[in-house]
Amino acid sequence: MTMATVAAIGARTSVSGLALAGVDVLAAENPDAVRRAWRMLPRTVGLVILTAEAAEALGGAVTAPGPSRPLTVVIPG
Repeated sequence: MTMATVAAIGARTSVSGLALAGVDVLAAENPDAVRRAWRMLPRTVGLVILTAEAAEALGGAVTAPGPSRPLTVVIPG
């Protein structure tokens, strides 16, 4: 059985502290970097924590149907 991991995408100042809890932090300072980080998520990621800005940059990508999409949660901005 493979354990799912947790990742966070967003501005470094908003997500870097999550690394202390074992979260894989993907710092992304602009919309293009956010989309790139989203596309490069490993298949082992089961939950993605997004800043409000990162969620906005991804738009419908986070809600697109598909069995391989991780769950997402948005940090209030």
